[in-house]
Amino acid sequence: MAIPVIDFSKLNGEERAKTLAQIATCCEEWGFFQLINHGISEELLDRVKKVASECYRVERETGFKNSKPVQLLSDLIEKESDERVENVDWEEVFLLSDENSDEWPTRTLGFKVTMQEYREELKKLAIQVMEVMDENLGLPKGYINKAFNGGEDTTNSAFFGTKVSHYPPCPHPEKVNGLRAHTDAGGVILLFQDDEVDGLQILKDGVWIDVQPMKNAIVINTGDQIEVLSNGRYKSVWHRVMARPDGNRRSIASFYNPSLKATIEPAAELVAAEAEKEAAEEESTAKYPRFVFGDYMSVYVEQKFLPKEPRFKAVKAV
Repeated sequence: MAIPVIDFSKLNGEERAKTLAQIATCCEEWGFFQLINHGISEELLDRVKKVASECYRVERETGFKNSKPVQLLSDLIEKESDERVENVDWEEVFLLSDENSDEWPTRTLGFKVTMQEYREELKKLAIQVMEVMDENLGLPKGYINKAFNGGEDTTNSAFFGTKVSHYPPCPHPEKVNGLRAHTDAGGVILLFQDDEVDGLQILKDGVWIDVQPMKNAIVINTGDQIEVLSNGRYKSVWHRVMARPDGNRRSIASFYNPSLKATIEPAAELVAAEAEKEAAEEESTAKYPRFVFGDYMSVYVEQKFLPKEPRFKAVKAV
């Protein structure tokens, strides 16, 4: 079984209605899909791959070799233990955002200018994807983006971050997680994954399915806040990364999240539509509480790798 692939360029042609329906199905039944012909140039994507891999080799690899996961795994092997390494991930990772631009890697030629250009293109794509979700859900254009910006008509208060990860070869992949299973806390996630080394999997109907590597595709997945805004029509999906004995898997995940001050709740239009459909009171069909995203994140950081439903209950009590 393969993750659906969507030709994003067909939204601008005769197949627009069909493509919108395909994306709606992806959001409702998969929570993940791959975009091709998304408008980001191959030349830029090639530069991103180059500077990310070079940055790991020049600036990050030594640190990973001395990291806690490597040490814990070495200790288990030395003791000839049958146990697994728990509560850590076989991942080398750092975050890029507008707020920490003075902390970006500096010893890799072209890294900062390339990643700034890439992030600008990804942010535009994120907004386009959210507008498609608005249309499919029957919401006004810009609804999700406006909610993420705290109700302001601006794109400056929503948070846009980029997580640059590498999953180096692991001598005993059966004993450690590449990245533990979780759902994403935020809004729309845009992943530029390795096109040679696999390892990303999603949970679909109780079965773990590989997200197939695909050159220059952007993988889209929906986070917990899209699930809330859609009143459960779109679900955030469990996913994980498996450690691998060979290859150094590159993963560049960008996420368009609400402002920490934004209030998130099911869209009133969707609650009303469901109430009408079920001949029920509106209040009884809102499946998620109203909350401030910063409060949700406070719960999420403590419960990221646990079932998501208790997070919504916990934030309701905040």
